[in-house]
Amino acid sequence: MIDDELLKILVCPEDKTPVRPATADEIGALNRRIEAGGLKNRGGQAVTEALTEGLVREDGRYLYPIRDDIPVMLIDEAIPTKVD
Repeated sequence: MIDDELLKILVCPEDKTPVRPATADEIGALNRRIEAGGLKNRGGQAVTEALTEGLVREDGRYLYPIRDDIPVMLIDEAIPTKVD
């Protein structure tokens, strides 16, 4: 779980909008896409590791994964939340 004070200062590195913790439903939907083998991050790399938590950009388009309690706030690591 991300510290509330840290969450207040984290923003999307691309457009500087706030981020919020992903819901269980959002994580579940992305994990189903990961299991199906059809999910790539913005850098074009296949996402193969199941997500346990993440931060969603204000507009809901991208999730930044949290790995080992550390938010990965890199544009190329962002995971699209919607299927194009």
